[in-house]
Amino acid sequence: MGRVEGKVAIVTGAASGMGRADATALVREGARVVLTDVNEANGQAVADALGENALFLRHDVSSEDDWQRVVATAVERFGGLHILVNNAGLLLPANVVDCSLEQYRQINAVNNEGVFLGCKTAIPALAASGGGSIINMSSVAAIHGQSFVAAYSASKGAVAALTKSVAMFCREQKNGVRCNSVHPDGVKTAMVAKLITGNDAATDDDVRDLQGNFCDPADIANLVLYLASDESRFVNGAEMVIDNASTITPPAGM
Repeated sequence: MGRVEGKVAIVTGAASGMGRADATALVREGARVVLTDVNEANGQAVADALGENALFLRHDVSSEDDWQRVVATAVERFGGLHILVNNAGLLLPANVVDCSLEQYRQINAVNNEGVFLGCKTAIPALAASGGGSIINMSSVAAIHGQSFVAAYSASKGAVAALTKSVAMFCREQKNGVRCNSVHPDGVKTAMVAKLITGNDAATDDDVRDLQGNFCDPADIANLVLYLASDESRFVNGAEMVIDNASTITPPAGM
């Protein structure tokens, strides 16, 4: 216990799924956490359940003004910032031909530009707090591509590349900030359930029995917790794949 004791974190997309699991793990291990989401009802309910060390803020990650407000509030409320988990994301099933330009821009505004704005806004606050850890949620789609989610694949590829750029910049600045990306395969969340079932009302429970490459949000949270803690102080610019070996290509003839 206490692996992130005394640290302050921001977790985006924390109203459900992986974000909720990340925030829960961080609070459990001693952090004070600002949970953000556009889903105010669910986000506030999660924060209320986590207690006095959790604060919910409504947050559109594609808005620079929102980012400035969220980071400033975290610093003012809890006295600093040490961890940023860029988890908020959208998933739209559409191949490169069927995906409209409007849809492509919508996905990238959240998944790609939201991460850029988070890093850009949080780095000065992280540095001023003595350094810290940025954890960007990418995907195995950034590694091998997925034809049925063209915009999503592109956005997560951008996150992976941006992560390395941020890691190099922070090392050059000697500001004590690290930046790593996490690359899951399928995760049992409502977002994935909606994709698989085609039901916009689907919940986490609708994918609870999925097998194979589908992991639980808690599995992602365990990795996030490691990257957020000082245990990973020398891990910087890494692509942390968590996929039960799904991206390994067997040798020819196997």
